[in-house]
Amino acid sequence: MKRVLFILLAFTVLFGLLAGGCPAPGTPSAGAGGTLNLYGIDPITLDPATSWEATSHEYIVQIFSGLVSLDDNLQPAPDIARDWQLSDDGCTYTFYLRKDVKFQDGRGVRAGDFKYSWERACSPATGSRIAATYLGDIVGVGDVLAGRGAEISGVKVIDDDTLQVTIDAPKSYFLSKLTYPTAFVVDRTNVAQGGGWWRHPNGTGPFRLKQWEANSQLVLERNALYYGAKAKLDQVVFHLYGGVPMNMYETGQIDAVGISVNYIDRVMDKAGPFYSQMQIAPELSFGYIGFNATRPPFDDANIRRAFTMAIDKDKIISLVFRNMVQRADGILPPGIPGYNNDLVGLGYDVAKARELIAASKYGSAANLPPITLTVSGMGGAISQDLEAIIQEWRANLGVEVAVRQLEPDYFMYHLKEEKDELYSVGWIADYPHPQDFLDILFRSGEENNFGEYRNAEVDSLLDEAAVTTDSSKSLALYQRVEEMLVDDAACLPLWFGENYILVKPYIAGYKLNAMGLVALNKVEVKPH
Repeated sequence: MKRVLFILLAFTVLFGLLAGGCPAPGTPSAGAGGTLNLYGIDPITLDPATSWEATSHEYIVQIFSGLVSLDDNLQPAPDIARDWQLSDDGCTYTFYLRKDVKFQDGRGVRAGDFKYSWERACSPATGSRIAATYLGDIVGVGDVLAGRGAEISGVKVIDDDTLQVTIDAPKSYFLSKLTYPTAFVVDRTNVAQGGGWWRHPNGTGPFRLKQWEANSQLVLERNALYYGAKAKLDQVVFHLYGGVPMNMYETGQIDAVGISVNYIDRVMDKAGPFYSQMQIAPELSFGYIGFNATRPPFDDANIRRAFTMAIDKDKIISLVFRNMVQRADGILPPGIPGYNNDLVGLGYDVAKARELIAASKYGSAANLPPITLTVSGMGGAISQDLEAIIQEWRANLGVEVAVRQLEPDYFMYHLKEEKDELYSVGWIADYPHPQDFLDILFRSGEENNFGEYRNAEVDSLLDEAAVTTDSSKSLALYQRVEEMLVDDAACLPLWFGENYILVKPYIAGYKLNAMGLVALNKVEVKPH
């Protein structure tokens, strides 16, 4: 899912806080059913319409669901919609809903519930910052977002079991966008309870929220009314801020744990107790430093290029990450269609970086204005990778960079307004398509284009790629866009991620997908 995910990749690897992958204490029950215990932190929201980050999505995808979902091959597959038809012009989808889908209170789900949910998500009163990104291809969404009406003209209820959706142009990724939580169905009666309705959600997913005590415990229990494969577990207990995850795993209190660099040597020891329990899961994720293109000095492409070329990524990956991530020369991670293994990045070249500063409108590093890096944090130390990056800018360019931390709960939702000259962020794919990286992160005016980068030629090529029906030609256009973004230093690519986790031998079916999520209804606690 997407996770618009933005978990900082460095934080994930260093501290093992993997979305869905850091379980926590408790005693698993033997036999059928049982309890899976996971580490967790409080979700920021459980409202699918407004959720914008991976932490909240970890819970939302278990409690709610939508018309389509991503299958094991990350392709759109039937979910609440049992089937669909696409018009000859590629613009109108007719979805046929299953008749056995119920909200968790027993009320049946109808096509009108989706129309309500999407119109609510797009209503200015809801305040969603992502509705335009994931629903904006639908005809009429722009009018609702702008407050020019309450009804999405491109969404029509044919009958209780049939929903017709018209988009503005044929787009190969549209169905994949509907797997994002913004497109999930919510119960209007539940929402009518008021602002905190999502603390007692009436969803349609495989689990229901049984208990939530902030900073303590969040419990999901099996939804007996779920229309799909019923959960094998009785419940999943997330111990919120429950301690040091690896310590809990070692003492047998938890069922799985994300592996941090501090423990990787012990885990990789083939003679040790953990090696056989290790899983390495590829993740479609991208860590980068963003440039604020609206503010000096990064409104000058030469300065952006200089800061990019002054970083020895290989050294940082080796010394800080212990090679648990892969160097990123571009933006699209391995595994995404259109990934270009031959892409040549700007590279590490200190002499060239200094020449670029001299060629810029500033003339020398001494003439640069003050520069601050915005990061997610709580007033403590910053991550080792960011320390190393700042030190390299100091040593290689003679530039001092200050750091300003934003509270993690606040960071993603306000980064665009709050960013300083630089910002550190990570992105996990919502779906395996280059549009989810290149378009969503770098198109002019996009909500997730935090640095507000603008390039009319890039926008034009993205438009062309979106509606090109020949897959190979479309991917070639996206590759061209990526090359342009890299050459213009639209951001400083750092690394692509992988998830390293440990899973107890008595846990079956616990698998992270490429978005870092686990289908918890497929997990089982074996007798032990």
